[in-house]
Amino acid sequence: MFKADQHSLIIFAKLLMRAGFGHAVRVVKTEQLWQDFFSNPSQWWDNRFIKKSPKYPDFKHKSTHEGLWIEGWLNPNWVKAKVSTMALGQSQSGTGLRSRVSNFGNNVSKASEEGQLKEALDMLELMVQHNTQAPIKAYVALLKGCIRRKALAEGRRAHALIVQSGLFSDIFLANTLIEMYGKCSSVFDAHKVFNAMPEHNVFSWTAIILAYANHGQCQEAISLFGQMQQAGIAPDKVVFVIVLKACARIAALEQGKELHSQIIKYGYVSDVIVGSVLVDMYAKCGDIEHAHQVFNNMRERNVVSWNTMIAGYAERGLWKEALALYGRMGKEGVQPNNVTFVALLKACTSIASLEQGKQLHSHIIKSGFESDVIVGSALVNMYAKCKCIDHARQVFNNIHERDVVLWNAMIAGYAEQGLGKEALALYEQMKQEDIQPTNVTYVVLLKACASIAALEQGKQFHSYIIKSGFESDVIVGSALVDMYAKCGCIENASQVFNNIHKRDVVSWTAMIAGYAQEGLGKEALTLLKQMQREGTKPNEVTYLNVLSACSHSGLVDEGCQVFNSMCKDQGVTPTVDHYACIVDLLGRAGRLADAEDFINKMPIQPDAVVWMTLLGAARNHGHVEIGRRAFDHVMELEPENAVAYLLIKHLCSSQEEG
Repeated sequence: MFKADQHSLIIFAKLLMRAGFGHAVRVVKTEQLWQDFFSNPSQWWDNRFIKKSPKYPDFKHKSTHEGLWIEGWLNPNWVKAKVSTMALGQSQSGTGLRSRVSNFGNNVSKASEEGQLKEALDMLELMVQHNTQAPIKAYVALLKGCIRRKALAEGRRAHALIVQSGLFSDIFLANTLIEMYGKCSSVFDAHKVFNAMPEHNVFSWTAIILAYANHGQCQEAISLFGQMQQAGIAPDKVVFVIVLKACARIAALEQGKELHSQIIKYGYVSDVIVGSVLVDMYAKCGDIEHAHQVFNNMRERNVVSWNTMIAGYAERGLWKEALALYGRMGKEGVQPNNVTFVALLKACTSIASLEQGKQLHSHIIKSGFESDVIVGSALVNMYAKCKCIDHARQVFNNIHERDVVLWNAMIAGYAEQGLGKEALALYEQMKQEDIQPTNVTYVVLLKACASIAALEQGKQFHSYIIKSGFESDVIVGSALVDMYAKCGCIENASQVFNNIHKRDVVSWTAMIAGYAQEGLGKEALTLLKQMQREGTKPNEVTYLNVLSACSHSGLVDEGCQVFNSMCKDQGVTPTVDHYACIVDLLGRAGRLADAEDFINKMPIQPDAVVWMTLLGAARNHGHVEIGRRAFDHVMELEPENAVAYLLIKHLCSSQEEG
């Protein structure tokens, strides 16, 4: 028997190739493959008993896909002797065949776990074609592999094989199919499987409800939960958690309360996971009192429970309550984690409370989370919002393993403080460290360009955005519109806006703001009407920009009509800024008496800005009496307003000169 090591065989093969002995090379290669097979047979698929035809290999390598045939005419004698005992005969016993099927099923499972879905499917198809039933666990392993890789096409092939094999009636397998379709974002297919099942258990309902919830169809998920109960299936805590989260996402408070009653009925109210999700649901639905009540009634609370309640307070702007709960958490011996500190930092950020933020920073250092990149991003954001950009940069510099979120936070900090050059310089450093930008990166960079009117740099980023494939991203598109508009390139802004396929309220508002900045009131009004025709509802910011555009264009009647429509027809509650816009609109047109009367009839208390707007208009039109009354109101609200003193001085001086 001739045997050689792999290196010798390769050298020998090269020599034969040079000599023109192609047949000999194939012999050497075949012998080398057999040596590989016998040295590590676990790396080869065993296809012997389900071959389609003699052309299909008996053994196939899992990685290289090289094939070997037992009856291959290139096989050397020592191989033929060794494998002769491995060939399957017609007299093979049923026990032996079952063993082979089991082993083959194990191979399918292993291939699925290793992500070799095509190979696993090929093996199962062979078995189906030869009327050989693969174990259910092999199909389950394959479907799980499809879930991990979001492989919808392979999942559909597996579904077809399950039907052909007559295994669809297995409820566990059908449930896994629903899970696969749901996690591969095909809710339609998931529901088709669900409807085709002869019977459902709690896991079937949970899988289909989760599919809808994960796909953002929360109301449908809640409705399915009702159908589940009508079908007489008792819910478990898993499905309660899924449906509670669905209620939280769409702020379905009443349905959430009904769920709470059922949770009590089924005895899950004391479960720490269910309790935490209940707290979260109430908090996200704006019912912070019920959230706190559920939290206090929990027999057992873990760090997730505490974090949920703290985050609930933080998101509602109740920073004192959030910080007080943090103190109570420490007294009860519960150690905070990075999620705790992120929630607390958000509370400080929302109120720009620098002192509280610094105290938290000290706690973070003591707790060992200073180098945590998630906490670091929240710290950078907090310091930037509190206008302590140097502190933010210091935190940034002290974190060695920085991810793109942290870079984005620091760049955004510079951009929001009007430090466009620093933001752009940091982006260059980010590129040098080989950090790939995201859509958020480009949004904050475009804001930086807009803040310093860096048009050329903005155009350069626009080209990067196109190359990176973010051009169709609605958030990036809106930022591009804003950048071009603030740089005075309204045509470029309009072109980008028209190329955004799925425009949201932000993109419409950005374009209207661009028209407002250029004093193009008629264009802003036209765009508002188009926006409404296309089904996008304007918000308070949209109306603020439309009113500003009307004011700068002298469109008094049109502006007043928009304001009235906003209040009466669109259900948008005007803020003090909207009222200030109308005062400016009337004041610029010289209708000072109307403007003053409008202020006196405001349903909310006018602030100093409203009266300053009237004072400025009085100064421009030389109306001393109204100007003095406006000045008196400003002094009541802001006694040290230097600009008000300057305006009234100029107004009175101009009258004396006249």
